[in-house]
Amino acid sequence: MTRLARLIGTVLAAAMLLFSGIANADNPPVMIDEAGLALKGYDTVAYFSDGQPQPGRAEFSHQWNGATWLFTSAEHRDAFAAEPERYAPQFGGYCAFAVSKSHVQKADPTIWSIVDGKLYLNLGPGAQSRWQEDVPGNIIRASSNWPAALVDPGKRPKSPAASDER
Repeated sequence: MTRLARLIGTVLAAAMLLFSGIANADNPPVMIDEAGLALKGYDTVAYFSDGQPQPGRAEFSHQWNGATWLFTSAEHRDAFAAEPERYAPQFGGYCAFAVSKSHVQKADPTIWSIVDGKLYLNLGPGAQSRWQEDVPGNIIRASSNWPAALVDPGKRPKSPAASDER
């Protein structure tokens, strides 16, 4: 076997290990609560159509990407089902600022912003303030860290209270 073939094989094996680790990590690809709800049950379409978060209703639910998504109406549910990537929050609904720092934190669905037609959530007002200091740079950093941040190599604080990201 040539050196190039061995190198390619090693790179492929490393990539498979990385992605299998992401798939089996403690952090699922979509932030869900104890009930398996994305966005703690808030309607993700409402951010775009109503300009604010609205609690969804169980009768208007949709399963996508390992989570149950709730909506305020059948119209919102159907819009999401047709184009989930358009409405789903970036970085699985985890705190966008935390992902820009290479780790994941649960986000508060009432701390949000829409930038260039994409929904971003943050852990709290402090994280959102730091996010807003350099939105374009934070988006670039978070995008380059996603989805590897799901593996979370020990950088996450032990509890949200221990974080200055609130």
